[in-house]
Amino acid sequence: MGRRRPGPRRLGGRAPAGGPPIRGAGDRTDGTRRSTGDRPPDHRPPRRRPPRALGRTGTHPRRTAHDQGRLGDRPPPRGRRPNRLRIRRRGRGVPHRPRRPGERWLQGTFERHARTHGNAPGYATIVGSGAHAPTLHWVRCDGPVRPDDVVLLDMGVETRDLYTADITRTFPASGRLSAAQTQVHDLVERAHRAALAQVRPGKRFTDFHHAAMEVIAHGLHDWGLLPVSVDEALSDRGQHRRHWLICGIGHHLGLDVHDCAQSSYDAYQGAEMAPGMVLTVEPGLYFHAHDLTVPPELRGIGIRIEDDILVTPEGSEVLSADLPLDAAGLERWMKKSAPDTGQD
Repeated sequence: MGRRRPGPRRLGGRAPAGGPPIRGAGDRTDGTRRSTGDRPPDHRPPRRRPPRALGRTGTHPRRTAHDQGRLGDRPPPRGRRPNRLRIRRRGRGVPHRPRRPGERWLQGTFERHARTHGNAPGYATIVGSGAHAPTLHWVRCDGPVRPDDVVLLDMGVETRDLYTADITRTFPASGRLSAAQTQVHDLVERAHRAALAQVRPGKRFTDFHHAAMEVIAHGLHDWGLLPVSVDEALSDRGQHRRHWLICGIGHHLGLDVHDCAQSSYDAYQGAEMAPGMVLTVEPGLYFHAHDLTVPPELRGIGIRIEDDILVTPEGSEVLSADLPLDAAGLERWMKKSAPDTGQD
């Protein structure tokens, strides 16, 4: 066993046997300890400087109020002005629409509406603009909205009886879709209408899914994007169209936005639809900005159309039918809803 290395001596501690005592900061010259009351009248304890707080990244120190002493007793560095909190009163206290509203503004506007006219948002609001639109669940909602973008809005208000809606529309930020955006939207619309036609009592829950997927596969084949035939792309071993549509296109809806999601296959996907069921139909196409397998004009376009459907004894009822479905209808709806600025 190695020998233990002796540690440093402590001030005011005991000296080795036979040696003089080690005098510390609180010791008198005669070896006795000084009490607090023995301090001279002008004695001031040394001012301790606390350690600097780390910034958010943990690498750059950030001065704290204690580190600065009293706030404002040190001038700012040359060439820099101190930040000031500015509070502006506008109207009746409701903030005006910003000149360039982004995803945050749209999310906040809807969620304020949901809490005012309902109980709350039914789920995490999805606002995806531009390159964020192809992400299925873009709930960060922290990006800008540029004039040439399409904006995917997937939102639902939870009513005061705790049932929720789940509706999606994709709008052009400028009020008008480009030729490529219209091309994608038209294909998704055709798939959506084909799926709606399969929602009625006696049909299996997966029937509307397969109907929409068939329309999507034919459209992608016509655009030259499928490397195989439509039949092979739709086969269980093919699934090539899922490169741009990776999810199912509907789910039950109720107290939970994905109601009864833990049910077995036989009770859910494999079951027949019956009157009283409420479900969603939501086909889409998602071309990511980094997808080099599609033409440049399609990259960064994400389109989804989602409606809430009630299965009735005679067929079905679209509960969200007040919203436009086709591209031309969306453009007319936006023009009608836009504030009058006095400009064309």
